[in-house]
Amino acid sequence: MNFKLNIITASLLLASAPVLSANFAVSQANTTQVDQQNYQCKRCEVNSGYRGNVSVAAGYIESDDVHVANAFGTDQDGFVATANADVQYQNSEGYQAKLNTHQLGYENSFAQMSAGKPGLFTVDADYQLITTYQSGDAQSNLYYDQGTLVNSTLPYAFELSQQREKIALQAEVQHDMYQGYVQFETEDKSGYTSSSVMNPSPVNIGLVVDSTTDSFTAGAILNGANWLTELSYFASQYDNNSQDLSFTYLDDVYAAAPDNEAHQISLSGQYQLDSTVMSGRFIVGRMIQDDDLISMSGNPIQNWDGEVDTTDATLKVSSMLSNRLRVGGSYDYSNRENNSSVFEFQQYTFNDLNDTFKENIATDIERSTYKLNAKYRISQGYRLQAGYDRKEIDRSYSAREETHDDTLWGKLSIRAIDNVVIDIKAEHSNRDGSAYQTDELTSSEENALMRKYYLANRTRNNVELSINHTPLSWLGVDISAHYAKDDYDDTVIGLTESEDYGVNLNLNATVSKHVSLYGFASQQWINSAQASSQSYSAADWYTDIEDEFINIGTGISYGGLMQDKLTLGADYLFSNSNSDTYITSTGTTPYGDYYSYNHSVNMYANYNLSNEMALKLTYRYERYYDTDDAQMSLDETTSVITLGELNHNYSAHQVMLNFSYLL
Repeated sequence: MNFKLNIITASLLLASAPVLSANFAVSQANTTQVDQQNYQCKRCEVNSGYRGNVSVAAGYIESDDVHVANAFGTDQDGFVATANADVQYQNSEGYQAKLNTHQLGYENSFAQMSAGKPGLFTVDADYQLITTYQSGDAQSNLYYDQGTLVNSTLPYAFELSQQREKIALQAEVQHDMYQGYVQFETEDKSGYTSSSVMNPSPVNIGLVVDSTTDSFTAGAILNGANWLTELSYFASQYDNNSQDLSFTYLDDVYAAAPDNEAHQISLSGQYQLDSTVMSGRFIVGRMIQDDDLISMSGNPIQNWDGEVDTTDATLKVSSMLSNRLRVGGSYDYSNRENNSSVFEFQQYTFNDLNDTFKENIATDIERSTYKLNAKYRISQGYRLQAGYDRKEIDRSYSAREETHDDTLWGKLSIRAIDNVVIDIKAEHSNRDGSAYQTDELTSSEENALMRKYYLANRTRNNVELSINHTPLSWLGVDISAHYAKDDYDDTVIGLTESEDYGVNLNLNATVSKHVSLYGFASQQWINSAQASSQSYSAADWYTDIEDEFINIGTGISYGGLMQDKLTLGADYLFSNSNSDTYITSTGTTPYGDYYSYNHSVNMYANYNLSNEMALKLTYRYERYYDTDDAQMSLDETTSVITLGELNHNYSAHQVMLNFSYLL
């Protein structure tokens, strides 16, 4: 009885006392009476020192086409060597350093280095070399001589490729609620690209590429318990080291891309209130171009004041209204205001050259995008998503100044079936807009009935299906398919219809402890139909384009051989693309062939010499073929002079021996 009375009395006393919030955090625990020697973690050791691996590889490449370098990483033929590393270091005080390199010595390679202490500071340095090869035997009857294109009786050959060399440095500091960072990046671009000039008919040339782009970024981040804000500045400078081009008998036939710069200031933030998350970003910028401009009159415009002011804003809100329903919305705004100078330029008319002058048109573009979406959990394993998107675009001095796209979409996710994941998505959208204004300012040389595809009324329907199935513990199957169709029913001249559909299949199997297999296959079709006119009154000829893409691959890995020291493997990839074009007028006429295919084989044997050292022998084979009937040799009689036949037909082999050491 006394015990019960004491409990009631204590309860009344607690009820009448001020309400205090209890703090059960670990930091508040009283550990003065605990013998901590008996509870020390035996596995919480700091892994100080080096770890990772370094490797060197040497081998031989046999190829007669530089295009294979896109796959092998280097255009070297014969003996090749490269180095790779993935090394990490950490000392007992938590300071870390990392080094990661890939194919050093090749024309496609990179190196990344970083050092610092997590939560305090980091310093990063990156180097990247990217080279793309189109052809090693392009030909031209025009050669460069200090900014002048000179005719040659015999064509000369050159390599049609471009190389980008990037160097980036970044530093970041962190402390409690704030974080600051600064980054500088420079990129040098060099090589040749395909271009054309009038001589007096069109002539393709190998245009020299020689430019430098520098960019600088700095920012600060401040965060709290449920909020985050960031202020940043970005600047870039593009310098073109190439010259304007002339003929010996005619000046200024090609204007090099002018130097330009861009600046941006960005303020962004995020705030969480209970189950609602709000985020936003506001960006203002300016793009400046102040180089001289070439004029047909022969008098260049000096220091042309080209200026475009940009404004971008984003606002997003997402809220969990219940344990079943989440709703969200966003608004994106973008404005490009062209404040460039306006001059009178002598112009070419449709058929000949007259003495009239026209002003350049400073066009503006404004975009607004609204999105609403909801996610609802119907029951265990069933989720339904739906949304509405609207995009409004306002273009000044355009044949159609206003367009708007409205899209309704829905997605059903099913997780209720054992070992099966199903996602189904459907979408319907329409584009409409203001009336067309076909006049001299917007389309002086266009058919009044023509509708550009990005301005024309359009109806789009799209459906996607994805299935992930694990029928057995060792087998996984992924299947996906999509179908999309665009109808331009109101277009008389222009794109009238397009289709895009395809299917993908992926298989992964772990047959045993030492054997694993994979395979995939995909096929995609893209078809489009266009209507054209020679009479400026109605469509009188039509074009149908049918594109097809196929990718098939498989591979096997077999390990555990020779007392778990040897692993064998092989990979095979086949890809094929084909494009057929048909012209219908009085009859149907196909264009010439345009297709390509590629066989790629990779076989390897990896042998562990010890716990730290390993040897890997690799053999790669590439079979590549493509053809484009539109390409012509320089000796063909034609009004358009190309860079020759740039088609490829080659087989290439690579054998490499790699030695790696595990730190």
